[in-house]
Amino acid sequence: MNSLKTTLLLATMTGLLLAVGAMFGGTRGMSFMLVISILMNFVSYWYSDKIVLSMYGAREVTPQQAPDLIRMVSGLAQKAKLPMPKVYIVDTDVPNAFATGRDPEHAAVAVTTGIMRALNYEELEGVVAHELSHVRNRDTLISTIVATLAGVITMIAHMAQYAAIFGFGRGNSDDDNGGGIFGFIFMIVLAPIAATLIQLGISRSREFQADETGGRMSGNPLALASALQKIEHYAKHRVMPEATPATSHLFIVNPFAGAGSWIAGLFTTHPSTADRVARLKELAGRMR
Repeated sequence: MNSLKTTLLLATMTGLLLAVGAMFGGTRGMSFMLVISILMNFVSYWYSDKIVLSMYGAREVTPQQAPDLIRMVSGLAQKAKLPMPKVYIVDTDVPNAFATGRDPEHAAVAVTTGIMRALNYEELEGVVAHELSHVRNRDTLISTIVATLAGVITMIAHMAQYAAIFGFGRGNSDDDNGGGIFGFIFMIVLAPIAATLIQLGISRSREFQADETGGRMSGNPLALASALQKIEHYAKHRVMPEATPATSHLFIVNPFAGAGSWIAGLFTTHPSTADRVARLKELAGRMR
């Protein structure tokens, strides 16, 4: 199913870029955008994880630099029968974590310095287990592709906004393509489309599944539940400076949990923390 979604999302990006090229540049514009779309599809599949890690300034750490964290990831990866992923740290005080990579053999787990300070060992272990569950369930490829796709759509929306403001594409001839008018339409339509694609490409059920798998993997669902509550508390009081709505679905807790704007509301890709905690408590009861 994830392979099918990946193909559909890449096809959607290609179709959208071709439509934009045709709208603003006719046949030549479409041909140009065809080349761009092929390049974007290649980059999205092979390099989207590196792009995301770079966006957040994540730095890879060694066993000498973060021995406890590396030991924790290694132990959980062995328990899950996964190859050892690369481990990254993001220098920010806001607690959060995410996983990326096109497959388990090329996976990476990233945690913030804030989460390492805010959580105790058992809670952090639950978070890492949750992220490794995404790797095991092969959620990470589609997650990073969706982030790239949403970023492309947002970029187009911004370009169209400036076209609308400055009237690019307007003219007096009968061949005028109405670039300014279409730019305005793109401006008001494409941001919701980006949000919708994320909603369609990233099922909220995957978070419930990763919570359950992670709770079983760590052996302590209540510790993961406690971690989710702590992370959400911090997210409600401070947004991660580097976070973008296009990548919010990657994190274990939406980094815009406390944002009140309607734009942030469009990108609510996670189930409520209360629901997740309730399910983890039920899991803990069953495991006992």
